Amino acid sequence: MSDQRARPSARLPALPHWEQTPADLPGAIRQIKTALRARIAVSGRTVEEVFAVVEQKVRAEVGEITAARERGEAIWPVIDYADIEAGTVPAAARAWLRRRGCVVVRGHFGREQALRWDRDIVDYVESNRFFENYRGPGDDFFGSVGSKPEIYPIYWSPAQMQARQSDRMARVQAFLNGQWRHESGGVAWFDPGRDSLYPDRIRRRPPGTDSAGLGSHLDPGSLDLWMTEDYQEAFRHLFDGTVERYDPWDAAHRTAGPQYPGTTMCSAFRTFQGWTALSDMAHDQGVLHTVPIPGAMAYLMLRPLLADVPDDDMCGVTVNQVFPASQKWHALPLEALTGIPDVRAGDSVWWHCDMIHSVAPVRNQRGWGNVMYIPAAPWCPRNQRYAASVREAFRTGSSPTDFPAEHYERAWANRFQPGGLNETGRSGLGLR
Repeated sequence: MSDQRARPSARLPALPHWEQTPADLPGAIRQIKTALRARIAVSGRTVEEVFAVVEQKVRAEVGEITAARERGEAIWPVIDYADIEAGTVPAAARAWLRRRGCVVVRGHFGREQALRWDRDIVDYVESNRFFENYRGPGDDFFGSVGSKPEIYPIYWSPAQMQARQSDRMARVQAFLNGQWRHESGGVAWFDPGRDSLYPDRIRRRPPGTDSAGLGSHLDPGSLDLWMTEDYQEAFRHLFDGTVERYDPWDAAHRTAGPQYPGTTMCSAFRTFQGWTALSDMAHDQGVLHTVPIPGAMAYLMLRPLLADVPDDDMCGVTVNQVFPASQKWHALPLEALTGIPDVRAGDSVWWHCDMIHSVAPVRNQRGWGNVMYIPAAPWCPRNQRYAASVREAFRTGSSPTDFPAEHYERAWANRFQPGGLNETGRSGLGLR
């Protein structure tokens, strides 16, 4: 690329921004799209030219992935926990992780430990008569899976907290955080060695289950990705004519700004979403799929600016819903949707926070499909703010504020108690 394409050719106009959800969503969408198109034009390039750069890169990645899949080759990187612990992960494995944006960590926990946690969770919910008191799905999104229940709105079991604050979890999170560029321009955007212990739910799917799965989507935000000032800075290279410089591993401006509220939001910044397997799972039994192209986020962010999208539409993205990835607007990257390999209890599965992902449907599932959702959510201003509400939820046994207000655990005497926190747990809750 020439220098002319590496930096804007003229002073760029400021973008309108809304730090809270706009009252007039269609009007705000029209306004931001007009402004983004004008900003790209001032750089000396058209929206179509900028999108073509991204589309070409995504098409090449899709072709590589689909060809490898047809040859029966593995798509998902796999790294042994022992190599992470010893600091001996090969350079080629690190490069493959960054190329694909996802990884399975083999043997993250011992298999028997994971199976014991699974049994402990069952004892925890049964001893508190959860199934007799279960009121049904608390949100529309996970309610779509169709099982009763599949996602348990449980956050404070001893098993979950033991895994969250374990040394083994902290090592893997730090390794994954380290794949990101977390310092630039004299700013430390996050602390890669300290996690915020973001509390999430569990999934238990029994043998014989029919599950509708989850459609292709992303979880980093919704309209705020285009409309808030910090995210406009985070995605600046997509909108200022320097699209070749866009780096999906750059955390700059992503760790402080707001997110529009909603029942499917994540207040925290996560470098990777993740879960830990509590059962053995075969690759064809309703498992996680991703589009293993971290840079595809650029495609998703620029696609609404093309002329075939209505002026008041962002390819279906709106507030209070997850960011959809659809055949109508995103058919090219979806060709690369690829499932995880077989996993065993104790393995963990991770994917870049901006990546398209889904859960495949299954009929008459063979074996259990049980996981604890534990991401990598490093300490940063955004996560520090959320930690205040997490501390209160932990203290009272409440559902965290990012999730439906179900509060099953408030009266459960055997939930994890503050006296069980170790140094990692106290640090992650902001208690030191």
